[in-house]
Formats: sequence, structure tokens, C-alpha cells
Amino acid sequence: MSQSTSLSRIVRNPIADAEARESAALLVGAVGFVIGVVPALLVFWDREVPISGRGSLGDFAAVGSAITALLAFLYGGVLRRAQRGSAPGWRRLRWFDVAALCLAHAIIALLGWVGLAAVFSAGFEGAHLYAASAAVLAGVTMAISAYAAFLSAVNLTPMLLSLVLAVFLVVGALASMLSASDPLWWQKNLSTLGISDDISALAFNVTLIIAGVMVTTISHYATLGLPTTTHAELRGRNLVRLALILMGILLACVGIFPVDENLQIHNLSATGMAIIYVVTVLSLRALVRSMPRVFLLLGYVFVGVIVVLASFFVTGYYNLTAVELVAFVLIFAWVIVFLRSTGSMAPVAAANDSPLASVDDDLQPV
Repeated sequence: MSQSTSLSRIVRNPIADAEARESAALLVGAVGFVIGVVPALLVFWDREVPISGRGSLGDFAAVGSAITALLAFLYGGVLRRAQRGSAPGWRRLRWFDVAALCLAHAIIALLGWVGLAAVFSAGFEGAHLYAASAAVLAGVTMAISAYAAFLSAVNLTPMLLSLVLAVFLVVGALASMLSASDPLWWQKNLSTLGISDDISALAFNVTLIIAGVMVTTISHYATLGLPTTTHAELRGRNLVRLALILMGILLACVGIFPVDENLQIHNLSATGMAIIYVVTVLSLRALVRSMPRVFLLLGYVFVGVIVVLASFFVTGYYNLTAVELVAFVLIFAWVIVFLRSTGSMAPVAAANDSPLASVDDDLQPV
């Protein structure tokens, strides 16, 4: 076996290059498979296993996949942080940044597999699985989750972060809407999803809190690629970074303070986030002159749509839920596209293969 593919080399330095990372991810997935199959055999032994519901393959696979995804991402992050010459992005991650990213991957795996099991259960109504087959399938789901989470950690880039944020928001929001105890929640407002005591409220509020922490994490990565050759450019970059941090904090506060318990703080947080977004979009051209003109135009269009929808609500044409939902989607679509735009501007340091390297690593974040 060649040096480039030797198992011993992969074990000694699992993230030395792209080939080693892929091979290490396969090994992590194999470990996840074993960890999943053994306990699944014990749990499912000598009984027929339903696809979805209490005591089902779907529940076991979802919980197990969430745990393996969290551990795999954490392991990949530890390797990435400890790598000699690693990019400054990982070194600047704080403990709550890492915790939020780990939880985001875990929740994506948890809700994703639960939803997929529900779909298959509806398609194969009344079907049950033998214990051995269910155990193998559980191991496969955990292997896939561990494999994907590990690769996400060791290849973390601004663009990949934008994808994780988008998937996390979609999965969390859909889970909350589909599990809502009040089917007519949409007749009130979007925050109604967070006021009950059931799993729907927990999913909604936790999604907002973790997404808020992720936005504060993204604020560092999203601005690393912005040029700072002059003092004005450095000041503009820091102001944009501060705006993103404040948006993340306020988003987390929307989930921390449900509308039925802290109405004023909840509304102040949601309104403040929208105001900061509008101000940032309108001033971005002056703060960051290198931003693509098409992206600036996109931001102006988004702000215009939000203003029009707000006027529809004031006149009674739209209800509050429609305005909140569209504004929420537009704001985070802008954040994700901003992250991808700035990520494409950041040069990759070929010497150390650092996905998050930047030309201005010596400049510290605010």
C-alpha cells in the first residue's frame, strides 16, 4: 500500500490532506456503524421493530445519530484546532461556538432521521423489521451521520457554515411547525410556536438560540475575507462584524424570552434585529466598498420587500405571520449569501491547506 493511502499514516495524521480527511471520515463512520449495531441488536432482539413511533427504528437511529454526529464533529474540531498551522478561524472559536455547532449537527441528524422514518412509515404502512435488519439500518444511519459531521468539522469553511446554518434553520422550523399542538398557530404570529409547553415550543426556541450563537460564530468567518488595507476598511469590517454579532445575540434572545413570558423583551429583540439588518444593508456599500454590486442590489431588494410587506400588515392585507415568516427567510437568506460572498473573497492558504485562512490573520476580531 502506498504511503499516501497507508492506514498508519492516516491514524498518525488524519487530516493532513484531502485524501487523509476522506479516509479518516470513513474510519469514523465505521466506528459509528459498530457503535450503532451492537446496542441496536440488544434493544431490538427477539421482536419486530416498527419503522416510526415509540420504540421504533426511527427513534433509535435518530437519537444515536445525534450523539454520533455531535461526537464526530467535536473530534474533527479537536483535530483541526490542534493541527500545526491550522487556520485562525478554528483557534478563535470559543467554547459556546463549538457547542452550538456540535448541537446544530446533532439536531440536524436527530430531526432529519425522525422525519425520514416518518416518511418511510407512511409509505410502508403497518410494516415491521426484523431485529437484525433494524440493527444494521440503525448502524448505517449512525455511520452516515458521523461521516458527514466529521467531514464538516475538518473542512469547515464559510460556505460550508452557510449550508449548515440553512439546513439547521429549515429542519428546526419545519419540526416545530409540524409538531405544533395548535394547528391554527399561523393565524396569530410566528412566535406562537414558542409559547406552549410541548416539543414544538422547545424545538422552536432551541432552534432560535442555537442559530443566534451560530450567527455570532459566522460573524468572524464572514468578515475574515474582507480587505483591510486601510484604516477605513478595517473600521468598516469591524462595524459589519459587530452588526452580525448583535443580530445573533438578538435572535438568541427571541428564543430565550418567549412571547408569552417576556413580551417586551421578545418584541424588542425581534424588532432590533430587523432594524440592525436594514441599517447594515443600507450602509454596506460605504462600509465595505469591495462587496459585489449584485449582492448590494440583492440586499436593497430584500429591504424593499420587507417594507412592502410591513405596509400590507398595517393596512390589514397580510397577517403578522406572513410578514414575520417572509422577513425571517429574507434576512437569513441575506446572511447566508453574505457569508458565501465574503467566503469566496478570502484566499486559501495553499501552504498549510487551511480552509479558513485569511490574508489579514493578524487583525483580531472585535
